[in-house]
Amino acid sequence: MRIGTFVLAAQFPGQGPGEALHRAVRSTEAAEESGLDSVWLAEHHFVPYGVCPSATTLAALLLGRTRSIRVGTAVSVLPNHHPVALAEQAALLHLTSGGRFSLGVGRGGPWVDLEVFGGGLDAYENGFPEALDLVLDWLREPRVAGRGERFGFREVAVVPRADELLEGPAEGGPDAMGPGAGPEVVVACTSPTTVRLAAARALPMLLGMHCGDEEKAEMVALWRTTAREAGHPREVVEEAAHVSAGVAQIADEAGDATEMLVKTMPGWLRQGLDAHVTVDGRHRVMRDPVAYTELLCGLHPVGTPRLAADRLAATAERTGITRFALLVEGSGDLAGTEENVRRLGADVLPLLT
Repeated sequence: MRIGTFVLAAQFPGQGPGEALHRAVRSTEAAEESGLDSVWLAEHHFVPYGVCPSATTLAALLLGRTRSIRVGTAVSVLPNHHPVALAEQAALLHLTSGGRFSLGVGRGGPWVDLEVFGGGLDAYENGFPEALDLVLDWLREPRVAGRGERFGFREVAVVPRADELLEGPAEGGPDAMGPGAGPEVVVACTSPTTVRLAAARALPMLLGMHCGDEEKAEMVALWRTTAREAGHPREVVEEAAHVSAGVAQIADEAGDATEMLVKTMPGWLRQGLDAHVTVDGRHRVMRDPVAYTELLCGLHPVGTPRLAADRLAATAERTGITRFALLVEGSGDLAGTEENVRRLGADVLPLLT
């Protein structure tokens, strides 16, 4: 069981972005000190839901601040980036961190980001497979040419090569692409289409915190079926290191943890989600912030250490997923977030061994 944190750098009402980013940095340092496995960083633009616009830049800072913990993006929004530029950054972080970096990618949403960065709606609706394959080629091959509908360029040398790491991956870290290979690549999956896309390439999935165990189990089953049909070896299919995102809040009384999050998270969710603007003016149906918070508290390790451990174990048993990325900043408070991380390491982890 590998327990990590999921960092949004959430800006709560009354806070500035600097406070949210400082909490993100400190919670990562606390996660390493507490013996957690990893930290996963989200990318958002133009909204206080999360004030980290570059997950790879923040990852670089955190890899420099830490020595053993794995740092990944969850996710870098592929339509907002040229895939070669993103792959170059991933290779750089992989090589300079001794193999502690994971690249998580996703389609994002139909947001105004697509207009600002020039990708356009087509990059979101149709361009993801081509962009993903170009990232994978860059991380695996010595020379790459762009031969797709969206990216066309002459063959160029890959410098630096992601597979030229002199030391092996960080102890205990996944090595999904094989010995001497480049960084792990994980795909955020929210639909059967994306599940099949990831499975065809034998890439592990990141499954969202809005999903319950049954839905995640169905997605894992679909991934395995598709991966087998694509001809991937049995061990690759069975050992795929999928990641389950969730929320964690630890307290001596289960009711205290839920009460805190129901008091703090809706304000952040309301201002953060309301700030999203679609690129094409399409209608959005936003979740009720209180009901969504209550849903998350019911699905995930929110409560006593024993309850938290039992919920994590139940998810692992039902889905086969043993890697977790848990949102720990739900209190919106720096000291509270650090204490929450400390309790995950000190009080929950020992119950899972």
